[in-house]
Amino acid sequence: MTNSAPSTTTSVPTVQAGSFLTLHYRLAGPAGDVINTFLEKPGTLSLGTGELSPAIEELLIGLPEGTHTTFELPAGVAFGERNPDMLQWVARKLLNELGDPHEQYAAGDVVQFPTPDGLGSYAGSVVQVREDGAVLFDFSHPLAGQPVTFEVQIIGVL
Repeated sequence: MTNSAPSTTTSVPTVQAGSFLTLHYRLAGPAGDVINTFLEKPGTLSLGTGELSPAIEELLIGLPEGTHTTFELPAGVAFGERNPDMLQWVARKLLNELGDPHEQYAAGDVVQFPTPDGLGSYAGSVVQVREDGAVLFDFSHPLAGQPVTFEVQIIGVL
């Protein structure tokens, strides 16, 4: 009679639709990093909940836990093209009510706005400031219409 040890091979979890992930990631465009968690504590997210763009989530599907890789996405693929309908003038009076009335805005600034329910926020990039203080914001994603570098290190998959 021969005894054999039980198999100790275990499969490494891979990213699937709906997976809960712990990861480090970096999103960068031509002007540099927009977000980078590599120097901080890792992020956690659930695929399919809109925390990442569908194009970026698709790149994660099938990657095994422990993967560290970088993807180069052509302009417009990661976050779509810039949408002219996302340009909106905001009166200075409203900006004063929502934030610091002494704030000075300049093209390229990114400003956080509260959602109507007050539970979250969204960002707009300053495009232009008029003499009357009104500000033209672009509420498209900051990397819309641009090539994107996406670096990821998958720490855990549930």
